[in-house]
Amino acid sequence: MSTTKKLALMIAALYFSSFAQARELEVATGGATVTINGITYTGKNISVDGNRVVVDGVEQAVPVTGPVSVVVNGNPASVETAAGRVQVTGNVGSVRTMSGHVDSGDINGDVTTMSGDVSCKVHTGDTKTVSGNIR
Repeated sequence: MSTTKKLALMIAALYFSSFAQARELEVATGGATVTINGITYTGKNISVDGNRVVVDGVEQAVPVTGPVSVVVNGNPASVETAAGRVQVTGNVGSVRTMSGHVDSGDINGDVTTMSGDVSCKVHTGDTKTVSGNIR
């Protein structure tokens, strides 16, 4: 691996480190619902932190186990994920991921990824990636 590539990976790791340590998934819903492993949640901010689902600051009774399946139904303001696959059925404001994959309609804001892939119909914001694909 070239020195430039190593430096880019180190910078990206520092950039994402605060997010990666904080939560595995963070959705500013903008009125959208979020379905995690078949259970639908409604709130302004929905996150997965370890095996806990937190909605608007309140830990939910059902813990997350096994492979996590996330579907966001609607048009969230933002989606941030460390790993895993997130499907957005509508459009999203911005997307940030480390190694997770996000599929959505239009993205009307910035996309930042280290090695995760982001697929969308139309993207109108800035793009930052180290080795991920943005389509």
